[in-house]
Amino acid sequence: MINRTHVKDIKAFSAQYLVAILSTAASAILGWPFAGIIGVPIALDLLLRRRHYGFFIKWCLVALVLFLVPSIQVDFHYYGKLVIAPLNIVMYNVFTEHGPDLYGVEPFSFYFLNGFLNFNVMFILALLSLPLVYLVKFLLKLEDRDKPTWLLMLPMYLWMLIFFTRPHKEERFLFPIYPLLALFGAVSIDYLQKLCCLLMPGQRGQHYTTNTNWIPVCLCVLFSALSFSRIIALYQGYHAPLDIYVELNRISSDPKVHTLPPDKSVNVCVGKEWYRFPSNFFLPGNNWNLQFLRSEFRGQLPKPYSSGEDATKIIPTDMNDLNREEMSRYVNISRCHYLIDLDTQTDTKYEPNYSANSEEWTVLHSVPFLEASRSHRLLRAFYIPFISSRYCTYVNYNLLKTKRTKKNSAHRNV
Repeated sequence: MINRTHVKDIKAFSAQYLVAILSTAASAILGWPFAGIIGVPIALDLLLRRRHYGFFIKWCLVALVLFLVPSIQVDFHYYGKLVIAPLNIVMYNVFTEHGPDLYGVEPFSFYFLNGFLNFNVMFILALLSLPLVYLVKFLLKLEDRDKPTWLLMLPMYLWMLIFFTRPHKEERFLFPIYPLLALFGAVSIDYLQKLCCLLMPGQRGQHYTTNTNWIPVCLCVLFSALSFSRIIALYQGYHAPLDIYVELNRISSDPKVHTLPPDKSVNVCVGKEWYRFPSNFFLPGNNWNLQFLRSEFRGQLPKPYSSGEDATKIIPTDMNDLNREEMSRYVNISRCHYLIDLDTQTDTKYEPNYSANSEEWTVLHSVPFLEASRSHRLLRAFYIPFISSRYCTYVNYNLLKTKRTKKNSAHRNV
């Protein structure tokens, strides 16, 4: 007869791995295909250690039906053709000569700096978790139980091995392992307590947390203080763009400032500040449009969809997959009703300080914005009361209104 306990163990195993397979598939198909890398250790455990081939193949096929088929149907409805979005992303980023590198490359240290900025001491603890765990296991003569420790920690290290070594790096590429950084940082704290208990005299026979709870308390206080300091620094240094767009919404309903007819199309222009535009949801209305002025940036700028019911099915013109500049994106400055710009120390042909041109522009609102190049690296990254303000430099982030008339601006070029 089959043991009932054994049956329960099998059901528990199936439920855990079923959730893991479906979650990985959902994140890779509906989210970002490279997120599937985190699920590789799950596949290794099922196929190589447990040899549950049928279970793995069955639920992978179920996941494809659950997530990929509806995704293809939705894309077909909007694009009017067969599109497998996850496959397109992989093909472009992995199987082309240039990959994503044409959008910029960063040094090897990039993710270590960003990881510390976002997770400070927990990032360091997470990085050290695997060697620390095995060191303590060796000293205490502990053995792995159901799964080897290295297999449980493999998703984080596998992600780092792949993405930390790619030339093209972005901070958002760390997002998929944020939960793992928190988890393995906590594991390191737990094993630090065990190590401390081992090294402290007179601790035999006591639980390892009895006299070591000061370790997680101190680390949590340090983590919280650094995190709070980072939040304050980010807000103080970089809240200006959102404040400007909030102000733009306010003046849109102020007849003393915004004197255009309610139904007239309004152009809000950006030059070098195009990449800090948050979203069209921040524009006051449907008749307000974001327009681009030429700047020193020589890559491809975004382009809105065409208008109409089948707009998403229309293949847009003036697009390329090599990040080449498309001149059709730019408008003549004479068409701008408002302009959002940052004052800088440099003044070039395509990036002048528009606020200094008082004959053509009125400064409606200015908000201080941190100038990183002239600020202390540590004190701009973490806020220290009464000190950071002395070592950080701020410039004005401006909302400008044009003084041009149709008569004197018709002849002007970009």
